[in-house]
Amino acid sequence: MNITDISWRKLQSVRDDRGCLTAIEGGEAIPFEVKRVFYMHDVAEGADRGGHAHRDTDQFAVAVHGSLKIVVSNGYESRVVILDSPEWGITLPRLTWTKLMDFSEGAVCLVLASTHYDRSKSIRSWPEYLAERGVPECQEVTTGPMLNRPVA
Repeated sequence: MNITDISWRKLQSVRDDRGCLTAIEGGEAIPFEVKRVFYMHDVAEGADRGGHAHRDTDQFAVAVHGSLKIVVSNGYESRVVILDSPEWGITLPRLTWTKLMDFSEGAVCLVLASTHYDRSKSIRSWPEYLAERGVPECQEVTTGPMLNRPVA
């Protein structure tokens, strides 16, 4: 997995005087068939989520309400992604170490996954992740350069 494999995706939205409808279509907005959908909400102030990587699961994340920060890493490089629009999401390819943090009050993060959940296929510790990727031991990062979304 390379940092360049992480990409922003603009979701199809239709606006009128009633509001906005945003659609996510597998194979179009996201580059895989969706097997699982989950969302994080009511995240306690200061709590982090994630802190792991999936061996065979590609994911797509979008903040459907509020905002949050995702730190992504491949063991060599890291980037910070701010999700703060329900019209933009980010692809998280398999073997991407992710840590979600700084959830705003009321934030909801929706995640679409390419596989059904199997805890045995996830890497739950930073040292195990580095070893599996063949990366020299280093501290887990919680910051890095921003991976800004494109200007629409």
